[in-house]
Amino acid sequence: MLPICVIRNGDGPTALLTGGNHGDEYEGPVALYDLAANLKPAEINGRVIIVPAMNFPAFMAGTRTSPIDKGNLNRSFPGRPDGTVTEKIADYFTRYLLPTADIVMDFHSGGRTLDFLPYAAAHALPDTAQEAHCFAAVKAFSAPFSMRMIEIDAVGMYDTTAEEAGKVFVTTELSGGGTISARTATIAKRGIRNLLRHAGILKGEVELSPTIWLDMPSQECFGFADTEGLLEPLVDLGAEVRKGDVIARVHSVTRTGGAPQEYRAALDGILAARHFPGLIKMGDCLSVIATISEEPTSS
Repeated sequence: MLPICVIRNGDGPTALLTGGNHGDEYEGPVALYDLAANLKPAEINGRVIIVPAMNFPAFMAGTRTSPIDKGNLNRSFPGRPDGTVTEKIADYFTRYLLPTADIVMDFHSGGRTLDFLPYAAAHALPDTAQEAHCFAAVKAFSAPFSMRMIEIDAVGMYDTTAEEAGKVFVTTELSGGGTISARTATIAKRGIRNLLRHAGILKGEVELSPTIWLDMPSQECFGFADTEGLLEPLVDLGAEVRKGDVIARVHSVTRTGGAPQEYRAALDGILAARHFPGLIKMGDCLSVIATISEEPTSS
């Protein structure tokens, strides 16, 4: 069973709010369990569907993927009604929840393996009008950073399914490391109420705060390890880097005395994400570098 809360009053829009798509990411669940406990019908005009832990088996296990079938929910969409447990969850969202929604918010953070600057994000989309609505919602969320995001591989993602259905879709990356902080919990709780105000569901004005707009201009943003060993970061999150700067080293742990493998920035920008654990494996994401940009404008 998945915990779901529906709060309804009046005939306004519907917001579908989700966390725990990956079970080791906690800002979303904290914000959404809090919202479910405290949002009153009299405060809204519309409907708010709250699912604090989409992949509930993974959430209860504290793991990125399901302990039942090892399924990554965010690579299982649109799902199958006769599939695995994870595919059935995806199918339920695709066929029953997403069609009811006007605006969709899915919380993420870095889980156990990554740490991010705290940002809200939307994707570059072929439909420029839809993209503009998404970035307007990102602005309303009002995180310290706001990202125009690309994906390495968008196949099977909840994001993609929602966007292809024409929904206004917003996501986040709010720190990580498999834990939560007071700061990121506050960002999440404040941001979700801002989003509901922006959508015309929650009464009151959006409480904007300064945000730095970032962009992922190409696949060069992503850095991956091609060796395994002990990770030595040389740059902290938010630091400016130049193309060619050494941003990390990986030391062999099976032999002493050898030179570490160096990893360099592929473009100018700031470090938006980094590998979190001290040990890294071949193929792990080591870094994400984003460029500082202007606020997206409507076409």
